[in-house]
Amino acid sequence: MIKLYNSLTNKIEEFKSIKENEVSMYVCGPTVYSNIHIGNSRPVIFFDTVARFFKYLGYKVTYVSNFTDIDDKIIKRAKEEKVTEKEISEKYIAEISETYRRLNCLPHFKNPKVTETMDQIIKFIADLIEKNGAYQVDSDVYFDVSKINEYGVLSGQTVENLINGARIDTNDKKKNPIDFTLWKATDEGIKWDSPFGEGRPGWHTECVVMINSIFNGMIDIHGGGLDLKFPHHDNEIAQSLCMYNNKIANYWMHNGRIDFGGEKMSKSLGNIIWANDLLDKIPYQVYRLMILNVPYRQPLNYKEELLTQATNDYEKIKRAYISLFRDLEMNGYNLSNLNEEAIKADDLVNIKNEFIEAMSNDFNTANAITSIFNVVKLINNYVRNKDTDINLKKEALALLKQMLWVLGIEVEINLLTKEEKEIVSSWMEARKAKDFEKADALRKEITERNIIL
Repeated sequence: MIKLYNSLTNKIEEFKSIKENEVSMYVCGPTVYSNIHIGNSRPVIFFDTVARFFKYLGYKVTYVSNFTDIDDKIIKRAKEEKVTEKEISEKYIAEISETYRRLNCLPHFKNPKVTETMDQIIKFIADLIEKNGAYQVDSDVYFDVSKINEYGVLSGQTVENLINGARIDTNDKKKNPIDFTLWKATDEGIKWDSPFGEGRPGWHTECVVMINSIFNGMIDIHGGGLDLKFPHHDNEIAQSLCMYNNKIANYWMHNGRIDFGGEKMSKSLGNIIWANDLLDKIPYQVYRLMILNVPYRQPLNYKEELLTQATNDYEKIKRAYISLFRDLEMNGYNLSNLNEEAIKADDLVNIKNEFIEAMSNDFNTANAITSIFNVVKLINNYVRNKDTDINLKKEALALLKQMLWVLGIEVEINLLTKEEKEIVSSWMEARKAKDFEKADALRKEITERNIIL
């Protein structure tokens, strides 16, 4: 049984999918005017891990994450670089997609773009007007918040508090200061013809339309960073309540932010570390361990100590994995089907169950990593004890590989050729015979051939 914290109800709930053994997920993606920083990458890594765990349990997962390719920031960047908005968005979609690959994320089912959904967005806004949930003033369209009794249901905001706390708005077109834009007339940047006039959509409408156009109804999980909870996700829900009489998803999940020096990491503050810059310095495995070693709903305060810990942790995992891999390989075992290997030994079954329990308890990746180290400890004992049953060793390696896969981590190691096996075997025999001169010479050759032991 999977239990997760539902931001909609603010409590831990048992997960029950709409369709048996299937999971539908949508996570708000980036606005593509720049690369992503490590704060932006936290939901990318976390929700990839969520999707992986469901797959590990046998669910069919349909995971969608969009690209917002219309925005004032894109227009500003296009002006600065003296190119079109399309050139900016396509450039950064390509670069961000490459960052996803470098982070070892599974491909999404779809990555819809706003520009490719424009006909549906325009129709959706027109339908909201017809339902009396939105109104047009000149060529602008606003959502009428007063039509929704549950406005602010996700964040806990109330209409009264929002109105009282609203800044004085020079826009006197709105019926209510907290009504939000669905369509705005503009003579700047890319724009589309519509029944309301020439313009472009508001940000809050785009995801609602993309979700419904792909999933055609309610989904299981809608996710994103905590900063999207209000107003973005509340405004999504408001539109969906008005149009479809549902709250888009049964479960809403939000990851905590990443702080840097006690402040929120953001492009506007300039206190950011670009994801690609960090990936140039460290393996993606270390990056993911650093992110996943902090419970996802907690803020993550980035500091070098976290990076050092993750580096050390991965080195321990890697050494154990490679040691046992080579041990089995040198004994002639086929290691191509470790992902399908059944886990039967009692000690390993217990650790596997601990891992599943940790991940099933609101995706507690920190505890899941503890379970991984329990396997690492066993593996180190198995490698040292030459009498350990070879099938037990294979099960242990399989379990470690399977658990690491859920966290999006793979230990990169190549199978040895026949010649390389002979060299390694000779080196092992020389060590055993205490022929250190020969062993040193063979070790040098092993290093030169870039054979990892």
